[in-house]
Amino acid sequence: MVTNSIVKFINSLKTNKYRNVHQKFIAEGPKIVSELLNSSFIVDKILATKDWIDSQKDPDLRNINVIEISEKGLKKISALKTPNKVLAIVNIPDRNKIPSNNYSDLILVLDEIKDPGNMGTIVRTADWFGIPYIICSDNCVDIYNPKVVQATMGSISRMKVYYTDLYKYLQNIPSEIKVFATMLDGKNIYRAELDEKGIILIGNESRGISKNLESFITDKISILSYTSSKFKTAESLNASVATAVVCAEFRRRFMK
Repeated sequence: MVTNSIVKFINSLKTNKYRNVHQKFIAEGPKIVSELLNSSFIVDKILATKDWIDSQKDPDLRNINVIEISEKGLKKISALKTPNKVLAIVNIPDRNKIPSNNYSDLILVLDEIKDPGNMGTIVRTADWFGIPYIICSDNCVDIYNPKVVQATMGSISRMKVYYTDLYKYLQNIPSEIKVFATMLDGKNIYRAELDEKGIILIGNESRGISKNLESFITDKISILSYTSSKFKTAESLNASVATAVVCAEFRRRFMK
């Protein structure tokens, strides 16, 4: 039975404050919930329509509190405009300690990414290109924001995301590790010397890289626009699109 207290609790998880208090988040839709069920995340509770419940063959569901809910009831708790059969309440994992001494691959570092859609797409991009984890500044949008979770399309179940003070983080990386940053005055990424390991620093959607982080940058890179006397181009690329282009080029250079 879906009680008023459950509805109130789920709706509270749509805000960052109560996600932090309860250390839980919500995820919606068959694809995302299925991927979370088959990951290291702990699913605490599921609210789903009868047809979704009847379609499930996963024995692990026996250990989860599954509550049947009507389409109308799902609309009352969903963060989506069009609810999609199932909503899960998931425990937020303890990820306070960032992996140390692990610089053998690319590390994606995000500086003040604010848009939930951008963040979710960046997480999905990092998953696609096999980047093991993401480091976010403390003032990035919350990875467990329902809009971010939805935009990851399930990649949140595989990616490890950490939040920290980026100045202190970059201050403590080994001197031989390069920090590649996307900047308008950077060198053309298709001609720049890249590395198969190092840090890729992506800046805020409108302001770019924070001034206090610029001293840590070893290599400025940019994605040049196609210019023509007949056409004007956009001032810059969307942060998630830029991330995809940059990650693709790094991986292309060192494909085995």
